[in-house]
This record gives sequence, C-alpha cells and structure tokens, in this order.
Amino acid sequence: MKKKTTLLLIVSSLYFLTVTQLRAQNVIGNGELNGKVTDEKSLPVIYGMVSLMRASDSTQIKSTITNEKGEFSFPRLASALYFISIEWVGYQKKLNGPFTIDAAHQQLNITQIIILPETRQLTTVNIVSKKPLIERKSDRLVMNIANSTLAAGNTALEILSRAPGVTVDNEGNISLRGKSGVNIMIDGKLTYLSSSQLTNLLRTTDGNSIQTIELMTNPSAKYDATGTGGLINIKLKKNTNYGTNGTLILGSGYGQYYKSNVGITLNHRSKNINIFGNYNYVNNKEFQNLDIRRSTTSIQEHTYFDQQGKETHIRKNNSYKAGIDYYLGDKNIIGFVMSGYANNDEQTNHILTQIGNQPYSIDSSVNALNLGKSKYRNQSYNLNYKSVLDTTGQEFNADMDYSLFNSDETTTYNNSFYKSLGVLNKEALIFRNATPAKIKIWAGKIDYIYPINMKMKLETGIKSSYVNTDNDFRSENFENNNWINELTKSNRFTYKEQVNAAYVNFHQEFKSTTIQLGLRAEMTRSEGNSVTLQNIVKRNYTNLFPSLFIQQKLSKDHEIGFSYSRRINRPDYQSLNPFLYFADLYTFSQGNPGLKPEYANSFELSYGYKKTTNITFGYIHTKDVMTTTLLTDTIKKTLSIYQQNLAARSTVSMNINRPVAITNWWNTSNDATLYYSRFSSPDLLGVPFKNGKLTYLINSMHAFTINSSVNAELSANYESSQVFGTYIAKPIYGIDLGISKSFASKKTNIKFSVNDPFNTRRINIKSAIPLQNYNLNQKQESRVFRLSFSYNFGRSSIKKVRERSNSSAGEQNRVKSGK
Repeated sequence: MKKKTTLLLIVSSLYFLTVTQLRAQNVIGNGELNGKVTDEKSLPVIYGMVSLMRASDSTQIKSTITNEKGEFSFPRLASALYFISIEWVGYQKKLNGPFTIDAAHQQLNITQIIILPETRQLTTVNIVSKKPLIERKSDRLVMNIANSTLAAGNTALEILSRAPGVTVDNEGNISLRGKSGVNIMIDGKLTYLSSSQLTNLLRTTDGNSIQTIELMTNPSAKYDATGTGGLINIKLKKNTNYGTNGTLILGSGYGQYYKSNVGITLNHRSKNINIFGNYNYVNNKEFQNLDIRRSTTSIQEHTYFDQQGKETHIRKNNSYKAGIDYYLGDKNIIGFVMSGYANNDEQTNHILTQIGNQPYSIDSSVNALNLGKSKYRNQSYNLNYKSVLDTTGQEFNADMDYSLFNSDETTTYNNSFYKSLGVLNKEALIFRNATPAKIKIWAGKIDYIYPINMKMKLETGIKSSYVNTDNDFRSENFENNNWINELTKSNRFTYKEQVNAAYVNFHQEFKSTTIQLGLRAEMTRSEGNSVTLQNIVKRNYTNLFPSLFIQQKLSKDHEIGFSYSRRINRPDYQSLNPFLYFADLYTFSQGNPGLKPEYANSFELSYGYKKTTNITFGYIHTKDVMTTTLLTDTIKKTLSIYQQNLAARSTVSMNINRPVAITNWWNTSNDATLYYSRFSSPDLLGVPFKNGKLTYLINSMHAFTINSSVNAELSANYESSQVFGTYIAKPIYGIDLGISKSFASKKTNIKFSVNDPFNTRRINIKSAIPLQNYNLNQKQESRVFRLSFSYNFGRSSIKKVRERSNSSAGEQNRVKSGK
C-alpha cells in the first residue's frame, strides 16, 4: 500500500508538471497580451480564471489566474487573432476580443475589463465568489477553510496537520517549515495555552467554525515575541450581514467509531448594534494504537520490553461565544465578548507489557487497564474599543481581557502481574492520580496607528499580562480497600508570570521599495513554586526583539524581499511542573522546573514571480532550544518523556509555492519545503550530542468545479523522515477527498468527505541517541467518512463586521487543559 500511494503521488506530480510545461510550449512567439480585471466597483478580481482562445476555431490555448491586483499576462504569443474568456464564481462569464497580435502589435495592454455579478437573485441573497483554498499574501500564507469539504467535521488540529509546511508530531506539537515553537492565535489573539492544553483545544475546535488559517513564518514587532517558529492565526467564522440571520450545521462521521457534531451561528445587525453568538457541540469516540518496543542494558543484564496498547476516548465538547458591538457614530466602536467551553473526556487504555531477557522471549508480563475522566472548563471575557481618529487612517485600539481555566483529570491505574505461563506473579498494584488545576489570566493592550503621510506610517503600542496557575497533584494507592495518599508522589505547584511589553513599527514606501523596521521590548518576571518540595525558581529578565522587512519590486513581474526577526519561546506552565504523569507503569512524563526560555534569530530571503510563484530561503538559529526527549532509565527500566534545553538548533530551508490552473474547472495550489535541521548539545547523558537530517514536505491541494452547484476537493501531503530533538520520525503521507452539493440558491449545502481513505497515516519514531534503543509506533483513527449538512437563513445584505484581537491570546496559548 505504501508503494502504491507513493507511486500515485509521483505520477500525479509528473502529470501536473507535464501538463503545465505542454501548455507553456503550446504557443511560442514574441507577442504578449496583458490586462486587468475588476468588478463593478472597480475592485480587483483576485484569482479569477482567464482563458486565451484562438479566434479562428475557438480552441483554448492557455489559461491563467489573476493575481492580487487583478492582473494577468499571456507571454510568448504567436501572431494571430485571440479572444479572452473570464470566469469568477458569482459573476457573469465574459468574452472579450478579438485582439490582434502581429508584427505591428506585439504587446497589447488592456487597461480594465469589468465583469458583473450574476443577475439571478432570490429575495436578498447575494451570490459571492469562492476564494481559492490557498492564497499567498506578502507576509503570510492563507488557507480559506470556510465552505471547504475537507474541513467539514474535522477538528482544527486535523486541518492544521494538512496545511502547507505544517507538521504535527505524536504529542500534538506543531512545527512550521521545520521550525518548532510555533505560537497559535485564534482571531488574532494568543491563546496562552501550554502545548498539551492547546492540543486539546484544537482537537475540540470544529472545523466548520473556521474561516481561514494564516501561516506567518516571520511576524513583525507588532505581534508578541513569543513563538520562535512563527505564528499561526486561526480565524473563526463571523456573520457579516445586516438583519437577523444565521447558519445551522449538522454532521456525522464514522471511522472505527462514531462521530457527530452540531452547531448554530446567530447574528443580528442594525445601524448601531451588532449582536452575535454561536454554539457548537461535538461528540466523538476515537482510538489510537500505541506499540513500544525497547530495551535497557546495564552491566549485569539486558531487558527487553514489548508494549501493546489500545486507547479509546469519548469526547463530548461544548463551546460557545456571544458578544455585542455598539457603534458610537461612524468612527467609534465599543464591544464586549464572552466565550468559553465545557469539555469532557472519558479514556480507556488497555496495555499489555511483555518482559524478557531476550528479544521476543517472555519471562513475565503486566496487564494494565487504565481508566481516566477529565473535565475542562473555560470562561473568557473581552472588552474592546476602537476609534478612527481622522480620514488619514489614524487609529486607536484598546483591549482588556480576563480568562479562567479549570481542569480536573483523574486516572486510575490497574496493574496485574503474570509469570511467563500466564500465572499470577504477585498482588495487583492499583493507584490513581488526580491533577486539578486552576489558571487565571489578566491582560490589557493599547495599539495606535499614526500615518505620517501617504507613504509613511508609525505603529506603536503597549501590553501587560499576568498569569497565576495553581496545580495540586495527588497520588493515592489502593490498599486494604482504601485509598491512601502517597505523600512522596504528591505535590502542589504554583506559577506566577508577568510580561510587560512595548513596541514601535515604522513603515515607509518608496517608488519600488517598501521598508518596515520594528522593535519590541518585553520584561518578564516569573516565579515557580513547588510547595511540597519547598523549591522556588524565580526569573527576572528584559529582552529586545528587533525586526526588519524589505520588499523590492524589480519589475512588473519580479520582486524580492528580505526579513529578519528575533523571537522567544517561554516554557509553558506544565513543562515547569515537576509532577509525574503516567501513561503506564513503565512510561511517564515529567516537568522540568529548571527549563529556560529559548531565543531564535530568523532570516528569510524571498523571490516572487507574477504574484503567483514564490520561492523563500530561510535560516533560523535557536539558542537553548527546548526539546522533548525520550530517555531510558537503565536502573528503573522506565521510559521518560522530559522537556530540556539543548545547546542549539540550526535550520536551513527552501520553500516553493505555486498555484497551477490545469483547466478552467481544475485549479491546484502546490507547496514544497526542503529543510535541514541540526540539534547539538555538549552534554546529553554524559556525552556530546549532534543530530541532523534533510527533510522535505510536499502539499498539493486541488479544487474541481464540476458545475455551478457541485464542487470537489483533493488534498495530498507527504512528509519525509525528520528529526525532533533526540528522536527521528519516519515518513508520513496520505490523501483526503471531498465533494459538496448546494441547493436552494446556495442556502443549503451537503458535503461528503473521506480522510485518509488508504489508511496510510501512522507515526513511527526511533531514538537518535546511540545508547538508547526504542521504537514507537502510533496509529490513530485517521480513516474517517463524514457527512455534513448546513443551512443559511435570514437576510444576506452584506455589511462587514470588524475583526477584534484581544490582549490575552498569548498567555492562553501556554495553558494546558488536556492531552
């Protein structure tokens, strides 16, 4: 199956390249036809389909798509008479021409082609254009998730794992173009969640609620400096219509177990007031198989472990959001937003551990049944104010936020011990761990934009955040039919952190050059207190984070850019907590109170051709890189997952992104990343450590317009073997398919999709440390069939609702609420 899938990807890639090359060579000459397409309001038509046809027989010669300015170009044309056909979803197809290319007219420039909306209208419903799946902007890559068949029923984490240049490891940690330490924002707000709690949030965020996903590899000083690997901004859907309207979504799915989801979005908009809200419910049963084969070697003996586990989860998630915007005239808006979630997770984990002194030889075994229940609760409040001070673009924004997170995880571990012949060896060991946690976050920020003149702009702002966490870990043994507290394994850990920041951004446009220079200062004070162990770790540090962006337009079709930024990644709260979190009797994770922040300097050099083809070269050097290490204890014979600082990581990368229009009904977006990442440390387990690997990532997304009401999508991705600190992951690859049909003037939509139909996505890792011997194989429920129904109701006269960005998003990104 692996060979067939790999062959399919290779043949498809060769076919796309061949078709593109043949089209490029179909017409060769010295002529050139250029133009610009706009709508009825003189706004550029972005990613519209433009086809070139020979007038003599109406044969289509070439096709292309318009860029962000609505421009298109057909170079190397032979002398002939041509027509142009322009198509854009929601607009009338337009035929222009004829245009003559001959010796006297070798270059024609059509100043403006105007296309008009489709005249068919029911009540007040407006048919709008469908954006491409992938858009390339000057500082980010945008995935347009809304209405995508591949998003229906999937979670935000599943969608992210298919995004161009994004990888998600077996623990849910996210990397962007080979760079870990990626910070996640939701609606422009840092979530302040730690890695495991962020993973839980993304697993419980319904893909139907997502509008776009923005990938930023080198953010400016305006954004929080946290996130050495860049920023990913998940924008949720917002109703933009006047009147009372909404959307109802129903979905179901099946892989090995059932999936279901339901959601509703409501909005009421009048002249001065906008009231909005949504609610989503997800009920999924999921599984994963986890097999670990490892050995420990000491002076006296060799011990081999063969662990086979199946873990099931029943997740019931409720999320909601409600808010109001009040318009104080045309230039001032005050708003209030309340959001939160109430998520529950029931976990059952069956693990069989076979132990012997030789491979595949069983001397004894442990049969474990681990049962867990988890509750995660969140309430967040945001008060915001925006004022447009004049007509030149002078603007003032203010945000105040408060968030409260509560989590309660309890896991009971039942371990039975057997001899080689299956006879009970000793009394069962039963214990349980309870990990209640409470996190409070206060944050506030002010942003100010001052246009000095038409081509010069100054941005500045301040921000302050305060985080208070309290984790009370309790371990109890079951003895004589009673639960007895195990004081040596229980601990209370509190953490306080305050970050004060200020930034300034200077933006200047010249004739063909754009420069942005920024500086951000952040002062951090933190205190981690292990109450039971009487160990306090205090830190107080101030850092400067400069950034520089230069964009140079060489000609109409060519431009280059350079960017630099310095960034930081602070340890999340759970990574500092010295609790022992058991996966089973022999596998556990533990926090590290001595974990230090990591710092990165990132450089990028980019080249763009006709706003479509983009090539980016990058280099990032990270000091004190925080890395998840898997270490074997030869005495206790356990495998521990531990966060620690390695000396450095250096990553060199190249990325190519190009949309290709195969036909007027088949459009593709193709992204390829090649990177080499190297980790080093002068002392790891008593010896120097160096580990590096060349990796490539390929992502190809295809959109098919079958007719005006039927669309289909295909996504294929391949990740070659890559290195994550002290372990190496084997290749991962797969495809996803989807088709959608709209009814009732596109008010109603039915979508059917299949994730990983060949069931090829699995995670296999092994140790990169010569003295460590382990292999981990993880297979999650990746093949899932989904059916989704959506219905839009109410008025549809469009008036854009403003976007808001709160001040506590980054702190929430470092809270942990689940696994």
